[in-house]
Amino acid sequence: MRTKYIGLAAVLVLGLISCGIYKFKDASFPPDIKTIKLNFIDNKARYINAQLAPKLNERLQQKLISQTPLKRSTADDADYVISGQITDYSVSTSGVVNNQVSTNNLNVSIHIVLKDNKHQEEKEHDVTKSFPFPGQSSLQQVETTLTDEIVRGMSDEIFNRLFSNW
Repeated sequence: MRTKYIGLAAVLVLGLISCGIYKFKDASFPPDIKTIKLNFIDNKARYINAQLAPKLNERLQQKLISQTPLKRSTADDADYVISGQITDYSVSTSGVVNNQVSTNNLNVSIHIVLKDNKHQEEKEHDVTKSFPFPGQSSLQQVETTLTDEIVRGMSDEIFNRLFSNW
């Protein structure tokens, strides 16, 4: 019975794709966009995690290289130029049980600017994401482990915000 439902779901997905109703794409670009430059994303938050900006920049470079057809450029007149800054890196309490903090969130916000030199446009986006951690732990105790999760999550969010169709 379960196999029947899996088969039916597969046929439905294939039907939607073949009809053009839904497409699975990571990113789309106008045909005249060929080059991209990623400026260093600065850390302007009140509290600075020294590892975050370099790791985030490296991860975004990797995504741009592996998931787009665009050629990387170091010129300011590249077709697309991405810049940004980390604007928030703060802790908030998100759960209390019996008057004790049970869960905290590490809140990270990044302001991103995509400059389209070909079409003389500029788009700005704010990307914010919260990363929960146990209330009995301090930020310093969990920061090293959370940094990789933050880098993955924020780079995916930024990439999707800039280039995803859906």
